[in-house]
Amino acid sequence: MNYKISKAAASLSPSLTLAIDAKAKAMKAAGEDVVGFGAGEPDFDTPQHIKDAAAKALAAGFTKYTPSSGIPELREAIAEKFKRENGLTYKPSQIIVSNGGKHSCFNVICATCEAGDEVIIPAPYWLSYPEMVKLAGAKPVIIQTSDKTEFKVTPEQLRAAITPNTRLFVLNSPSNPTGSVYTPEEIKALGDICVEKNVLIMSDEIYEHLLYDNAKVKSVASFSPAHFEHTIIVHGFAKAWSMTGWRLGFLAAPEPVAKAIDAVQSHSTSNPCSFAQKGGVAALTGPQDHLPKWLAEFDKRRRFAHTKLNSMPGISCVNAKGAFYLFPNISKTGLKSADFCAKLLEAEKVAAVPGIAFGADDYIRLSYATGMANIEKGLERIEKFCKTLAK
Repeated sequence: MNYKISKAAASLSPSLTLAIDAKAKAMKAAGEDVVGFGAGEPDFDTPQHIKDAAAKALAAGFTKYTPSSGIPELREAIAEKFKRENGLTYKPSQIIVSNGGKHSCFNVICATCEAGDEVIIPAPYWLSYPEMVKLAGAKPVIIQTSDKTEFKVTPEQLRAAITPNTRLFVLNSPSNPTGSVYTPEEIKALGDICVEKNVLIMSDEIYEHLLYDNAKVKSVASFSPAHFEHTIIVHGFAKAWSMTGWRLGFLAAPEPVAKAIDAVQSHSTSNPCSFAQKGGVAALTGPQDHLPKWLAEFDKRRRFAHTKLNSMPGISCVNAKGAFYLFPNISKTGLKSADFCAKLLEAEKVAAVPGIAFGADDYIRLSYATGMANIEKGLERIEKFCKTLAK
């Protein structure tokens, strides 16, 4: 049988982060002492009151279909979150609850982009953005940045990249994979250009609660009514509440866009998991006292890893101000990222993600969402590996 694969599907690159995580887990299962820096999820458990809310919903038989865009209680809690934390007023009808933050991103691109459209994505980027754009038939336009600007795109770069075909600008702060955080002034400057040029902004704010060194976040939607009308915020419960496996995301959009996304979702996945949504309500309306403890632990790991990486031969690393990643520059080791990571895994049993997956081949991504003992052991091995390259 000659199976015909669609051009869109055939154009996709498999997720390197998931592939490396799977390989590291397979090696561990075979009894090898592997240290993994690949996973983009907190190593802390979901707070108990959230698990209790979902368990209670299950016990009560809350296991049927819900409205495709989420239960009213959760949409109202999300609207209240945006008002309370971001100063943004959304009606529940402008909120769509999805099967994870990734699903929210896909929904936005699917509902707003088509063949002939261009989507501007700064690199390093979260590896799924360009692939989602390709699936929609649109063209990813990549703007390169480097550690010299803390991986932040400048207004001049954005302006130069916009053409009459530009439909969407993807903004991710705090960033995966770099941990960079744009200042409110930098966010506004980029938003101003999009408003002027009538370009929509997909603002991925899923890491907004994970901040260090007194970094401040401000949503691009909050600067003016015009910024609000040009912005679609994507978000989720995975990172700040450690709910990656719950598959629960959300977005907030201007009414016509929200309506289109609701239609897309109703014909693709139906509704998000019923009892997980009850957990989402508890996450937003219940105590948030887990977060300061998590942040203190993440910060301790971040500082240690940043100092250690900068002491290694051939490695330099700017410190991240958000999320739970560092993105060290390996260019002086003489290896490109895929080669570096393959040899590191082979020689020292350390799994890191090649920067090429994020559009930046001179870097690797290390997640410090793992225990300090793991981080210490893994960095010792990376240092040993780098010393062999320096000889």
